[in-house]
Amino acid sequence: MNFSPIRRTLLAATIGTACVLAAPTFAQDKWPSKPITYVVAFPAGGTTDVLARLIAQKLGPALGTTVIVENRAGAGGNIGSDYVAKAAPDGYTILGGTISSHAINVSLYPKLPYDPVKSFSPVALIGTNANVLVVGASSPYKTVQELTAAAKAKPGSISFASAGNGTSQHLSGELYKSIAGLDMVHVPYKGSAPAIQDVIGGQVPMMFDTSVVAMPFIESGKVRALAVTSSKRAATLPNVPTMAESGVTGYDLQSWQAIFAPAGVPAPILSRLQTEVGKILKSPEIVERLGKLGMEASTMTPEQFAAFQVAEIAKWAKVIKAGNTKID
Repeated sequence: MNFSPIRRTLLAATIGTACVLAAPTFAQDKWPSKPITYVVAFPAGGTTDVLARLIAQKLGPALGTTVIVENRAGAGGNIGSDYVAKAAPDGYTILGGTISSHAINVSLYPKLPYDPVKSFSPVALIGTNANVLVVGASSPYKTVQELTAAAKAKPGSISFASAGNGTSQHLSGELYKSIAGLDMVHVPYKGSAPAIQDVIGGQVPMMFDTSVVAMPFIESGKVRALAVTSSKRAATLPNVPTMAESGVTGYDLQSWQAIFAPAGVPAPILSRLQTEVGKILKSPEIVERLGKLGMEASTMTPEQFAAFQVAEIAKWAKVIKAGNTKID
């Protein structure tokens, strides 16, 4: 069939426009076409790892693909976070971020290799949880008051373990030291799992850990919970007093867990990630599971979470400066 030059030009323009308009839809529709990597910037067995595996089991089927959890631990969450910050912004790499990696570390490390805000797009705040001050089952300390008295009697004689420099567990101890006026030695570990094992074994007298990690050991009697770090008692530990109730006036700290994507992920892909993760976090099953882990599921939108993160960065910058807190 022969067309006039004008009709051929109009036809070509129409086809070209249709292709351009269809391209983004096609790109969006075919995502994901391969497995997604969910990077955990902390060792296996810790809170971020436990939550990642719980969410990955639901997120994979929701997106019609496989979500692989990959641990890239080290430097208080900086190594894994930096890896994701520099990953291709195509929706195939996401990160389990925390109060440490995305609010505390920027004020602790002089040369953070990523920007906790500009290098990422927020997907969801999973939830918040109190840390718990625990001692070994054979520890002589039954209350925070006894522990405080012992630390004051012999400055520098009591040490506390943590999941690593810059973690909420570390800052929980530093806040305790600052408010109570104590001289205690910080012993950083590469994650919660080895730290709490040494508390159980008596190698280190105490530690602050997330309720997610600590609860099984509290329930089994391997550690004794002395106090929670939140301003109110935890629903899962109603008989355990707060730090403030235990004589450390003004003490209030809650940890949080979240999911981030690299900055620059296309809006349709980011929106689908946010939507599917949001559905998972609102499901009764996950809310119940988080509750049993001592975590309060978040109801924040991604936009609210972004504002919350900025406020948290400012909050911890003041705490770190006031306490002259430094990494070991």
